[in-house]
Amino acid sequence: MKQDVLVAQGLRKAYGDRVAVHEVGLSLKPGEVLGLLGPNGAGKSTTVGMICGLTVPDAGTVTLAGGLSLGNDEAGYKRRIGLVPQDIALYEELPARMNIELFGALYGMAPEVLKRRADEVLAMVGLSDRAADKPATFSGGMKRRLNIACALVHDPEVILLDEPTAGVDPQSRNAIFDNLETLKSAGKALIYTTHYMEEAERLADRIVIVDHGRVVASGTQAELFALLPAAQLLQLELDGEPDDVALQGLTGMKRVGQRLEIGVADLARDTGGVLAALAQRGVKVRGLATARATLEDVFLQLTGRALRD
Repeated sequence: MKQDVLVAQGLRKAYGDRVAVHEVGLSLKPGEVLGLLGPNGAGKSTTVGMICGLTVPDAGTVTLAGGLSLGNDEAGYKRRIGLVPQDIALYEELPARMNIELFGALYGMAPEVLKRRADEVLAMVGLSDRAADKPATFSGGMKRRLNIACALVHDPEVILLDEPTAGVDPQSRNAIFDNLETLKSAGKALIYTTHYMEEAERLADRIVIVDHGRVVASGTQAELFALLPAAQLLQLELDGEPDDVALQGLTGMKRVGQRLEIGVADLARDTGGVLAALAQRGVKVRGLATARATLEDVFLQLTGRALRD
């Protein structure tokens, strides 16, 4: 069992009477991607800010492996953390390489090491041929990738990515995914916030869902799916349109014209019973397909469907 590289406990942050984060805790192991999900205003970015040291918590602690924390060695702690912020943070009129070297210099990197690392991270994000160009001339996706390079130049153990694919094209998005999977393979620990559920499904080993500043669920995807009343779905094409009376008493059912969707806990166990119940009601099934619940289903089950600011 790998030792946790980061442990956050009891994080709390309030702005006046509004509590943005309340008793949030999470842990992270080397080579693990932790998805941090939540509606707008749920406290994700505030949590990320407290973990990386940009926001001072009102209560709680964040500790790295070996006992290092912001309280006992702020500079040493921050050298082991890399941050890709939600808003692009670059000097638009400095060449790409100079942006990277500037961030590296802030971490006290030796010039010869910094030059080598700048080459490495530019190659990783596919910008070696644009090293002398200014970000002002870059597309949104290129700026995002350069932001990632700046966060990686000092070779941190823990990387925090706050919605790193917001507003980028599919090609840049896939390139970012490849970068993150490479980092994971190299043993880096990543915390990834996103509003795109399919990204979390693809990348995250474990997921923490926050709402109104609190953790409402955490675990692997399989563990989160188990929270749903029905984690699997029968999709039935009907022969004709049965009347509503024939369908009464079928739980977990949604009807769309001549198609029924029925949630079940176990496809192998429950499909036969559903088909038998329909046959008894005189409902003829012409075709059958199956599907599983998605992370979006879990997310909406836990946080509701109401619009957020």
